[in-house]
Amino acid sequence: DISVSLLAVVVSFCGLALLAVSLFVFWKLCWPCWKSKAVTPNVSILPQSISRAPTEVFETEEKKEVKENGKPALKALEPAIKISHTSPDIPAEVQTALKEHLIKHARVQRQTTEPTSSSRHNSFRRHLPRQMQVSSVDFSMGTEPVLQRGETTTSIGRIKPELYKQKSVDSEGNKTEDVKTCGKLNFTLQYDYENELLVVKIIKALDLPAKDFTGTSDPYVKMYLLPDRKKKFQTRVHRKTLNPLFDEAFQFPVVYDQLSNRKLHFSVYDFDRFSRHDMIGEVILDNLFEVSDLSREATVWKDIHCATTESIDLGEIMFSLCYLPTAGRMTLTVIKCRNLKAMDITGSSDPYVKVSLMCEGRRLKKRKTTIKKNTLNPVYNEAIIFDIPPENVDQVSLSITVMDYDRVGHNEVIGVCRTGLDAEGLGRDHWNEMLAYHRKPITHWHPLLEV
Repeated sequence: DISVSLLAVVVSFCGLALLAVSLFVFWKLCWPCWKSKAVTPNVSILPQSISRAPTEVFETEEKKEVKENGKPALKALEPAIKISHTSPDIPAEVQTALKEHLIKHARVQRQTTEPTSSSRHNSFRRHLPRQMQVSSVDFSMGTEPVLQRGETTTSIGRIKPELYKQKSVDSEGNKTEDVKTCGKLNFTLQYDYENELLVVKIIKALDLPAKDFTGTSDPYVKMYLLPDRKKKFQTRVHRKTLNPLFDEAFQFPVVYDQLSNRKLHFSVYDFDRFSRHDMIGEVILDNLFEVSDLSREATVWKDIHCATTESIDLGEIMFSLCYLPTAGRMTLTVIKCRNLKAMDITGSSDPYVKVSLMCEGRRLKKRKTTIKKNTLNPVYNEAIIFDIPPENVDQVSLSITVMDYDRVGHNEVIGVCRTGLDAEGLGRDHWNEMLAYHRKPITHWHPLLEV
């Protein structure tokens, strides 16, 4: 009897526990539905037929519209489906109007880079001379104007043919100035491969100017194989003639591979017994392979350029200029030099290049390249950058100086050249070409001049 009564008590307790769990689960499941039904009668804008319909019907219709159109339909949202229990319901008309407004004013966002006033330009401003009234110069790079709706820029995507023109040169300067001539010189060239000799034969000269009171001259020719000036040859003097016939041959010992870096320099003089000899003119043959490969004797005719003093060949330097107006940055790339003047006893030099940013005769900044040891044809390929605002490009210039490094004494100047609007000849043309073709390196050879 006791066991039966104990079993009945256990069964009754389990039944009560199961009933309590069932009531708790039922309350958890049904309470949200009752709460939402209690809120829906407060919405007065929906028809009664729609408010009576169950929530599942609206969800099914919305899914069908998504599948048929491939995108959610812009219809009035069901107010019964709440976004947040803590925020008030938004009327369907307001939501529709808001979506239409957002779609109409949708705008594609692009990444843009606009120039701003840079501390680099401010440092340049501090170095300018006071006479330029820097306070009146606006160093803040103006931002591009904002386009209104419907406006487009016509330059984007347009091909600019000038960007594809070849402007760099790796030879002599392309622009030759008109030089006064004073006759012609005839000579031949041939290379002796067996003995490694360059054979130069001066044949004759024609139409030389008269230097004496008698209306004639006493001409002779002096010759160098540059850059070596230590070894020179000279013809005989021919008396009282303007068309001398020399017919003399000379030999320069030189390796064939070095001929491309050599120049022939002829100087024509008028002999004077009692005073200094007068220079008539000169001929410079830059390219020894201009006529042939010198395997056979080649005949050359050259105009004699009038000159009063013998020009000293200090060598040449090749560099490029590139200007970025948006960034206000100028890049000068020192590429190489050739045929530099020998400054050391060994017949060589230790050259480096010094570039100075000048404004009205005052040096604002200075940069240097590395030193190339024991060479007359150094190759650098080093870029030097200056920060110059577009407003001041016309007021500055660059001074390029080739120096010979000396460990013991002072460094010596080999030669200089300038580029800028106030420069002359090729220096000015190179600068104008850089300003005409922004963002493109413009390369030229420049002859070095004495200080």
